[in-house]
Amino acid sequence: MHFISEELEDYAANHSENEPELLAALNRETHQKVLQPRMLSGHFQGRVLSMISKLINPTHVLEIGTYTGYATLCLAEGMREGGTLDTLDNNEELYDMQKKYFDRSQWKDSIHQHLGNALEIIPGLGKKFDLVFIDADKENYINYFEMIVPMMNKGGVILSDNVLWSGKVLEPVKPNDKSTKILLEYNKLLKHDPRVETVLLPIRDGLTVSRVV
Repeated sequence: MHFISEELEDYAANHSENEPELLAALNRETHQKVLQPRMLSGHFQGRVLSMISKLINPTHVLEIGTYTGYATLCLAEGMREGGTLDTLDNNEELYDMQKKYFDRSQWKDSIHQHLGNALEIIPGLGKKFDLVFIDADKENYINYFEMIVPMMNKGGVILSDNVLWSGKVLEPVKPNDKSTKILLEYNKLLKHDPRVETVLLPIRDGLTVSRVV
């Protein structure tokens, strides 16, 4: 679902920073070889993620939901020297593709891939995070948030993707649509939770920026 016209989306992308060559190659390969390539963050949202990361200049970054690693590389662009980025996914079929592009980047020694259940892996990371990107199974968004907030540095930022869910947040919820139900609860939680201040940006499928106070 396009919330603004495709022409305006193209104009916004064309008047933002260019897509780096490595990410353009990853973008192409994802569309050629991987199912559901629309899950990729893409040029415009990728530049938004990069800009946010550069403004924060994080030491430790956490990403829940790697997919093919496009957003991972965007978030890495703002990391401090010596920083780390832990990225989690449960799809082992994409692991080698992710690693290929991570290894081709300047952050190959800073990005740590984790394969498995995020709710089991996160507690063992033993870090305080400055930047977190939540972009995995929607039904666990609330669980991820509740687990992550105590692990955040004050002033840290939690980014949540797909919070508009193709406009389904405005439609009557079907009885079997658990993802939309959870996202509605999640959006309300971010609005009212005193631990964070939040702004929901209508970028692509909705991107929430929540700052830990």
